[in-house]
Amino acid sequence: MTYRLDDKWVWDCWFARDGSGYHIFFLQAPRALGDPNLRHRHAVIGHAVSQDLINWQTLPDALEPSREKDAWDNLATWTGSVIRHDGTWFMFYTGINREETGLIQRIGLATSDDLIVWERFSDDPVIHIDPCWYEELDIDMWHEQVWRDPWVFQHGGSFHALITARSIQGHRSARGVIGYASSPDLYNWSVQAPITEPGEFGNLEVPQIVHMGNYWYLIFSVEYSKFSKSRLEREGIKPQTGTHYLISKNPFGPYTFLTDNFLSGDEMGTKYSGKIILGPKDDWVLMASNLFLDNNLFLGEISNPIPIIQRLDGAIILQSDLREK
Repeated sequence: MTYRLDDKWVWDCWFARDGSGYHIFFLQAPRALGDPNLRHRHAVIGHAVSQDLINWQTLPDALEPSREKDAWDNLATWTGSVIRHDGTWFMFYTGINREETGLIQRIGLATSDDLIVWERFSDDPVIHIDPCWYEELDIDMWHEQVWRDPWVFQHGGSFHALITARSIQGHRSARGVIGYASSPDLYNWSVQAPITEPGEFGNLEVPQIVHMGNYWYLIFSVEYSKFSKSRLEREGIKPQTGTHYLISKNPFGPYTFLTDNFLSGDEMGTKYSGKIILGPKDDWVLMASNLFLDNNLFLGEISNPIPIIQRLDGAIILQSDLREK
């Protein structure tokens, strides 16, 4: 069965491996809201654990919005990632503020010794948007300040963050990029130029980087409504919402498209915000948010693992998951 909560919708997810256990962190909001579009302003980071990525035990919530009146993250806590260093777990996450009605996104840090109890590292964000590279709030250009979904990884002795962001260059519909920051210690960050070029999308959500065989894959999700004007005008573009990927021989690019078709996408956006992880049999699988049924009913649950096939040219495709019901 998929991971589902009777009283809450669940969607964007990210993972941490601790021994043989898989910890999943996810966004959740009460089904009692009625309208799924309201879930983003009520999001809390939930937590569950599994040995096989199929059977899950729900754990106490990982991180809620701050209760402080003036806190930058007192409205909702959004998507992030978890990494371990020197015996401490670090969760980088997105937060929005009530007084700003959620228009400005910022990135913060919480730490844990056991993946269960999390404490905010600081009262302030830790990775700050840099207007030299990235678009700040401008309602005439976009409906929000895009600076979210930090994906943090270690490579070459340093730490690196990929961030959903928008460039200061290009048409308003085409400024979506994967932002970039680096750190020697996970606490102090230097924001630098994006690692992708603008042009295809208004934003590229929930990025992830995966090293499979000879290639690095930059995974991201995007809605059809966020396709750029120039992409929509290109012949053969399908109306897809879902998870896409870019490919490179280097973790920091340059990244290119092998195909315009999504790794997992359809017109409705049945699955979204996919993450690729190494399963218990050392096989690569995709797990994503199950958002809609064919009748447009909103589900709000997490899929079972879907096996991935990697071709010699680097292309990746999905196998059907016959276990999912």
